[in-house]
Amino acid sequence: MRSFQILWQAIFLLFIPCALAASSWSFDEATVSISGKGAGVGGGFKEKLAPEKPLSKAVSVGAGETLKILLTTTDGKTPKKAHQAFLTLKESKTGLEESFPFTLRETGKGKVELTQKDLPYQFLTSSSPVEAFLVIASFGTSTPYKSKAFDLSVAVDPNSPIAVPDAPVRYGKRPEIHHIFRGDPTSPPKIITLVFTAAVLSVVPILLGAWLTLGANTNHIGKAMSSAPLAHTLFFGSILAMEGVFFMYYTSWNLFQTLPVALGVGVVGYVSGSRALTEVQERRLAGER
Repeated sequence: MRSFQILWQAIFLLFIPCALAASSWSFDEATVSISGKGAGVGGGFKEKLAPEKPLSKAVSVGAGETLKILLTTTDGKTPKKAHQAFLTLKESKTGLEESFPFTLRETGKGKVELTQKDLPYQFLTSSSPVEAFLVIASFGTSTPYKSKAFDLSVAVDPNSPIAVPDAPVRYGKRPEIHHIFRGDPTSPPKIITLVFTAAVLSVVPILLGAWLTLGANTNHIGKAMSSAPLAHTLFFGSILAMEGVFFMYYTSWNLFQTLPVALGVGVVGYVSGSRALTEVQERRLAGER
């Protein structure tokens, strides 16, 4: 008795994979129809689709017409919503494919619609019909379904030209490019430089006269030079040197030539100027100024 039970269980387990493998996705109650504006009820083209073999005649969709496919996806013999269902169009010469998903309900009923505006231009310019496949698949062990359903012939309107995009730019050798760089900046005309130089120099006598009028103590020059000759000489010289640096930058030097010299002159002016001002402050505190 126990041997019979073991044999029965073994046979049952042997047939389970076969039963699971026998389950596969398919469809039922499928129709393909072509309808256009003003076709009315019952107008246009309509044919039933069978999962075993494609239609013998090509389905033609013209400008302004709509291709519609209705079906019910089935798992084995049971209507069931698949995870994905597509109408896939393939151009046989180039191998180009484009898929259009079905809108599926929980009952498995699905629908897809398309017009010529939805098709790539390669399908519109193809001289041969486009192959239409139905693809149904989902999670689980059920075998997916993919099979040719019909041939689709696209009848374009001869009065409406097809918009063919330009060919994409491919990487490759390009024509040689010759760059034209701007010339180096130049100084303004000499006449403008001379005018502004004369204007600056003409102010110097006025400045000296104003100092004398306000009571500039020029008699302290000798004492200042005797107390800190190096500091006053370097400070006054750094002022003149900085003016010379600006003049050279204005006439011939570039920025990289000017900056190091200006930095050196500035350091000398800062150090000597602080020492010269210290000497002036000492005389001011002594009541000599």
